Amino acid sequence: MAQYQENTQTNTLPLPVAITNRGVAATELRPWGSFTVLEEGRGYKIKRIEVKPGHRLSLQMHHHRSEHWIVVSGTARVVCGEQEVLLSNNESTYVPQCTAHRLENPGVIPLVLIEVQNGEYLGEDDIIRYQDDYARTKN
Repeated sequence: MAQYQENTQTNTLPLPVAITNRGVAATELRPWGSFTVLEEGRGYKIKRIEVKPGHRLSLQMHHHRSEHWIVVSGTARVVCGEQEVLLSNNESTYVPQCTAHRLENPGVIPLVLIEVQNGEYLGEDDIIRYQDDYARTKN
């Protein structure tokens, strides 16, 4: 059973001691918002992603990983393959490996979600961009 350490700075749930002691990675800023790697190990990575209102990530695909997205707050418009769906608090979706997908915040408050990546390789350079609002280069 995991040991827990109280987070006294906010009214959030406590983090497992293993994550707290190892240190949470710094938040990385992107034009659409930010992400923070909460934990990673062999074959998985867990991120907290925040998308600014009216912004979206690139239409993209990954060769080496699948992703599970769980909405914590806000509204997510998700394109996955040929399907488009709106998700709200406590709803989730699965993005299979090698499937074109996009995440968008059509709302007026920040979209916060937890992303769980699974796969043999989880590097940020495993992104093939098909469309991008911020003119980032295609890989």
